[in-house]
Amino acid sequence: MVIEGLGPHGERASAPERVLLLPEDKARARAAGLRIAIVLHTLASDWAKQQLAGIVGTLGDCGVAVIDVVDCSFTPEVQIEALDRLIREAPDAIISLPVANAKVAAAHARVSAAGIKLVLLDNVPTGLLPGKDYVSLISADNFGLGKMAAEGLAPHLGEEAEVGVLGYESDFFATNEREIAFVKWMRINRPRHHLHVARFPSLTEAGATASALAKKLPDLKGLFVVWDTPAIAAAAALVSAGLSVPIATVDLGKEAAISLSGGGPIVTIAAQQPFRQGQTAASTTVTALLSRLTPAWVALPGVAVTATNVVESFQTIWRSPAPREVLRQQKLLR
Repeated sequence: MVIEGLGPHGERASAPERVLLLPEDKARARAAGLRIAIVLHTLASDWAKQQLAGIVGTLGDCGVAVIDVVDCSFTPEVQIEALDRLIREAPDAIISLPVANAKVAAAHARVSAAGIKLVLLDNVPTGLLPGKDYVSLISADNFGLGKMAAEGLAPHLGEEAEVGVLGYESDFFATNEREIAFVKWMRINRPRHHLHVARFPSLTEAGATASALAKKLPDLKGLFVVWDTPAIAAAAALVSAGLSVPIATVDLGKEAAISLSGGGPIVTIAAQQPFRQGQTAASTTVTALLSRLTPAWVALPGVAVTATNVVESFQTIWRSPAPREVLRQQKLLR
């Protein structure tokens, strides 16, 4: 599948196959006794759990020890403290998902300055450059995900509609790309729709932000939310207000899958492949530690999910059966 977006410095995407590890690569890594730490934005989401599983499993196949996994709870100060602590522990590499741009840039730069390989997930802090401050960025095709969500929501909107876009207030490459792509596709392909952007500052305020947008737009006909956790909160807030608004989002978490399969309010999902992304991040890290060149940006395509393919998509993406609620709604349980 074609990757729609560009990397944070205008890079063309490389495919995950560029960093596949051969048996002899795994043997070399095993003999080297490598140590790696992982610093994630959160460990609470389905996405994060699957990404972590992909990373840890692949590193385990290479005999690489994971010495720490940090949950930053979307808090820059927690991430900065964790990175500085890990620098003192001197692992061979750190895999990090930066929770902000400018605030955490200096801390990430200190990792590479200390001689530790830095591999980034989803986001690049302000001013950091590939090959100098970090090895590679591993992400989904976030621009493609935004476009995919727009294409999926459009049939539910009619000819002319007030459409909300619920973005993330933090300066974050992945969610910025999704929002930009959604808006661009709608303006080109549905010019009679009227788009209204609101941004939530934290996950705890996503529902309130959606409610405020709905009060401002009493004729709201559709909503795009930049990932599934705030989408679930937004959906609950709108339902509590007695509103039936079709929602498009990104990521096929359990609750999102149940909503999609059960007839809404989530009607379409542009899904990432977090397990594969995790595998790719680990392979990229090992490749760099074996002193081989790595691409500046490795991206994976999204998966368009509707109620008709939610079961197979869930199994493919999560490597586990779909939730029983989904199976029941799809009449697959007898």
